[in-house]
Amino acid sequence: MTTLRRGDLVVAPFMWSDGVCDHCREGLTTSCEHGGFWGSVGYDGGQGEAVRVPFADGTLVQLPKEVASDDHLLSSLLTLSDVLGTGHHAALGAGARPGATVAVVGDGAVGLCAVLAAKRLGAERIIALGRHQDRTDIARRFGATDVVAERGDAAVEAVRELTRGQGAHAVVEAVGTEQSMRTAINIARDGGAVGWVGVPHGSGTGVDLGVMFDRNIALRGGVAPVRAYIPELLPDVLDGTVDASPVFDMTVDLDGVPDGYKAMDERTALKVLVTN
Repeated sequence: MTTLRRGDLVVAPFMWSDGVCDHCREGLTTSCEHGGFWGSVGYDGGQGEAVRVPFADGTLVQLPKEVASDDHLLSSLLTLSDVLGTGHHAALGAGARPGATVAVVGDGAVGLCAVLAAKRLGAERIIALGRHQDRTDIARRFGATDVVAERGDAAVEAVRELTRGQGAHAVVEAVGTEQSMRTAINIARDGGAVGWVGVPHGSGTGVDLGVMFDRNIALRGGVAPVRAYIPELLPDVLDGTVDASPVFDMTVDLDGVPDGYKAMDERTALKVLVTN
């Protein structure tokens, strides 16, 4: 380790990466030749009083020491480790841009951060698809101009009605089910794109290649290389332009981690903040 010192305040993405292999240099840190997961359940480390970080120079990003005393800002900075970068990845994959209409399928933390990312990228209209009012209220706070609570064919009809029958230029899929993917494709405008970051559930995909071929719909996405996005997003988080901290609606200590997972599984919590 050459760039970091004991006592530095840092943010760490959910995967480690060496920062120097071909994939890292091309911005795809999730495909690092020497990388791996370390921040999620089922993987090594990530939730403890101390964690050994492989390739710390390539993985960790140093933060200004003065932010250590600002709990609200620290919460916002924590989203850089996963959900904000993943939402940004989805919005980029979908082609969110100035003047575009963006639709976001999913009202979890990633979907909400995709709303925030689409707003940051200049989208003119942002349609959030979600059924939980506490979450869609956050979506509106993050920049959503419309909310669609319906699912399936009814959701497609509602989005089409909002877009003069054309659909959205850019669609984020942040759920991972067959139904959500089918909805995402069906609400995309001809020539549009779906930014896919929902971890796949089950054996079905909801992807109809015939429909995508006929309507020139692109599909981009996958595991978000959040380490590559941190330098771009960090200044906006530090100055308050981007604040994703509202996705944290429950706080636990290390002993309360199981309760935190239970709350998220039962959908009584959106995203849990762990303190020690």
